[in-house]
Amino acid sequence: MSDLAPNERGRPVWSVFKAALEAQGFRPSRRLGQNFLLDENMVRAIVRDSGISAADRVLEIGSGCGFLTLHLLRAGAALVAVEIDPRLAEITRTLLAGEGELLLIETDVLASKHALAPQVIAALPASGPWHMVANLPYSVSGPVLACAAELLNPPQSMTVLVQREVAQRIAARPATDAWGPLSIRLQLDYEPEITREVAPGLFWPRPQVASSVVRLVRRRETWPRAEREALSRLVDDLFQHRRQTLGRVLKDLLGTRAAADAWLGAAGFSGTERAEDLALSDLARISSCDPRSR
Repeated sequence: MSDLAPNERGRPVWSVFKAALEAQGFRPSRRLGQNFLLDENMVRAIVRDSGISAADRVLEIGSGCGFLTLHLLRAGAALVAVEIDPRLAEITRTLLAGEGELLLIETDVLASKHALAPQVIAALPASGPWHMVANLPYSVSGPVLACAAELLNPPQSMTVLVQREVAQRIAARPATDAWGPLSIRLQLDYEPEITREVAPGLFWPRPQVASSVVRLVRRRETWPRAEREALSRLVDDLFQHRRQTLGRVLKDLLGTRAAADAWLGAAGFSGTERAEDLALSDLARISSCDPRSR
């Protein structure tokens, strides 16, 4: 695979990679979200959006053939990349030999829906700033972002290419259909911004949906861990029945309407409100009065 060596402008043409993949019997997996972003100008734009500079520590998830990886290394990142498919990892190693500081881990990034793989966590900085930049596989994008945000030393920023619907959920505002648990969990500690749209035609294979780049920057003031965990549990409870009134949902949680009314009264709500219409500050006020935490 010597033809995979990059030049000063970037990677070789796509046909070289496609031939290397075919030689290994590779077929893209929808389950693994194997859609490669072929447009190198867009790859460079994602790196610019991320704002990383020389010596920044960066995590890339789903490195694929190394297209984004190459430009992260050329930006000077000290990079940890994760790839589940050993065939793609081999191509990445060939492409990036001698390019920079790269630790490539072959594993599923998730140990479960609620936890990153131990070997990934072990490779991340225990202290000090680091960043995530990735073309995230669609199937794991939400859980990966939520898990990263809840690490003891979470990323200072996350710049990720995701399905447009997921980007809209991440950046959603209250009283919209996209507002929900993912929006709330991430916006507790991060300020999100959708930076650009990415058309399906820029990928191989071409996905059936559009994509967006979303950048999340960690807030200066973040929530104490215990309060964040309590609020996350409450949000899960409320949004399982997002269109029901608070009074009805909390009655089912506590067993009596009187207990639900007492909880809501302490928080300053009547019980006729719905979770989907409440701002983060409203949900936090309800969580702070939760009788189950006393």
